[in-house]
Amino acid sequence: MEPEVITLAKQLIQKPSYTPDDAGCQPLLMNRLGGQGFQGEHHRFGEVDNVLMWHGNKPGPALMFLGHTDVVPPGEIEAWQHDPLSAHVEAGVLYGRGVADMKGSIAAMVLAMEKFVAENPNHAGKVALMLTSDEEGVAVDGVKKFMPMMAAKHHFDYCLVGEPSSSDVLGDTVRVGRRGSLHVNIKIKGKQGHVAYPQNARNPIFLAGKAIDELGQIQWDQGNDDFPPTSFQISTIKAGSGVANIIPGELEIIANFRYAPVSDQTSLAKQLEDILNRYQLNYELVWQLSGEPFHCQDEGFKQALAASIQSITGISPEFNTAGGTSDGRFVAPHGIATMELGPINKTIHQVNECEKISHLVQLENIYLDLIRRLLLP
Repeated sequence: MEPEVITLAKQLIQKPSYTPDDAGCQPLLMNRLGGQGFQGEHHRFGEVDNVLMWHGNKPGPALMFLGHTDVVPPGEIEAWQHDPLSAHVEAGVLYGRGVADMKGSIAAMVLAMEKFVAENPNHAGKVALMLTSDEEGVAVDGVKKFMPMMAAKHHFDYCLVGEPSSSDVLGDTVRVGRRGSLHVNIKIKGKQGHVAYPQNARNPIFLAGKAIDELGQIQWDQGNDDFPPTSFQISTIKAGSGVANIIPGELEIIANFRYAPVSDQTSLAKQLEDILNRYQLNYELVWQLSGEPFHCQDEGFKQALAASIQSITGISPEFNTAGGTSDGRFVAPHGIATMELGPINKTIHQVNECEKISHLVQLENIYLDLIRRLLLP
């Protein structure tokens, strides 16, 4: 007989919830959990659906699971071995867009919460699930906007994000934080002119050359025991009109800082400006803070999750802060201890995204064990 967590994961995978379209995933889960005594609150901002479902209103610890129902597009469908929405099972592996990132996690969370409530209908504290449909998109009308509303109504001590944190074996890696993400658009101004008369122009590409070289070599900070040093990467450089005989008048650089908590936007901006000023460049900067770094330092939460993983899989997880950003960055600032544990991440955003059925069954059991450890006396 097929495990129930796989049946639910299939139902979610078969819905074409390409960001920001939820495609009916959240109503499916609200109806299901509502039948188990869970309460729910739904808010739609723009094209983005957000929901919080919870059970319990007595004093005690409160745990919130966090996930997203949206997925990235499948890409070239012909390259898939099976239709990305078919939720095909073969040789103990479930295939489909979003199975690892992160509909498999959501199914495991829902089953774990249902089983816990069935066992403990009058439990202390609260267990909840928050979902959005724009984590894979611009992440403006999702948890970023929804979490402040819910934090004003609900208290949570812990948050576990279902992002695919595992590397080789389920549970081998837990994210205990993430680096901050800071975008900057740099415009270096020169003077446009004819290539045959360079004395009448100022080429911003040449003007910025030494500064760009220094930006690629500078060590912005030392990091700390839990975070690597801050990284600066240029993703785009644009100049000119595509015509061979015109010296461009402006150079645009799009770059990103992935930064440790030892730095912040102010300190990084000052270091960048100091370099540009050193080379006497005429520049403009436009900053966009995508998310501040967060770091879980709640040892009780970390020990409980490690014990749950050990109990179900027999392995001891590594705690680290690697990877990109997640919606956890919008939860942690509310004083909630936040970590991430989910499936294997090797096939996420790829053709033939997949996860072992056994892993999703184990993940459900890890989540259930964690709820018990945190909410039961």
